[in-house]
Amino acid sequence: MTATTMAPPATTPVSTARRPSNRLRAWATRAPLLPALVFMIVVTQLPFVATVVISFFDWNSLYPKARHFTGVDNYQEVLTDADLRHSVWTTILLTVTVVLVSLVLGLLLALLLDRRFKGRGVVRTLLIAPFLVVPVAAALLWKHVLYNPEYGLLNGLLHYVGGPQPDWISNTPLLAVEASLVWQWTPFMMLILLAGLQSRDQQQMEAARVDGASDWQIFRYLTLPHLRRYLELGALLGSIYIVQNFDAVFTITSGGLGTANLPYTVYQSFYQAHENGLASAAGVLVVIGSIIIATFALRVVSSLFREEAGRA
Repeated sequence: MTATTMAPPATTPVSTARRPSNRLRAWATRAPLLPALVFMIVVTQLPFVATVVISFFDWNSLYPKARHFTGVDNYQEVLTDADLRHSVWTTILLTVTVVLVSLVLGLLLALLLDRRFKGRGVVRTLLIAPFLVVPVAAALLWKHVLYNPEYGLLNGLLHYVGGPQPDWISNTPLLAVEASLVWQWTPFMMLILLAGLQSRDQQQMEAARVDGASDWQIFRYLTLPHLRRYLELGALLGSIYIVQNFDAVFTITSGGLGTANLPYTVYQSFYQAHENGLASAAGVLVVIGSIIIATFALRVVSSLFREEAGRA
């Protein structure tokens, strides 16, 4: 009895045969996005690359022919100059204060709007309104309508009760800027935290109430742990925007009285001192800081999406 072996017929793998068509389908799907991608690169990335290049030059726009390469000297000046260091400290103080106060007020308002009461929709709309105001308009509102020592609303109220008539911007300049930013960003924090409150497990809340838990215990042991990701998201997103804030500082104090933050210092170096290289170096540092914060924000958003997908 002889054993015969038959070679299997040659076949082409299905994955190999389908690979070209899958690639074509993928490119066909991405093709409509290419114009937007090219536009974004031209508008955002190329100017940033040019800014990075300029930051390595000693370049004063009043003397364009005298520019020369200086390496990292501009970055060293940004980090060692007393005025620039003060602007960095002011930026940190302004950002931390506004974010923390906005988060606390936003949490209180979110807890209020999470309850059912008559006219809740109207109240919610009114509380969101400050966030929809143009930043420059909001700063002008606070500067002239509220802070003005002669006809401002705050001094008008103090006049009726026989109180003093302070010049708010001159006496407390940084606090004046912070108050306007808190007023504008509290609704943003409120919306994020309200979304977190409305995503709680209601069965778990009812079970805690049946077991005799008080409102404070429910808030401390159930609500706050659930809102941790939302608090982190609000803090990170708020920090990204407030660290780059220019409108309030420029409009209310014009960077004077110790309120100049890093974005205003960049403006001052570029448009007033005409130091293109120094301003570019400061701007690059602002962008790097924003990217670091944005990276953490994206991680928090991704974890939120994963949690929601796990619940579904």
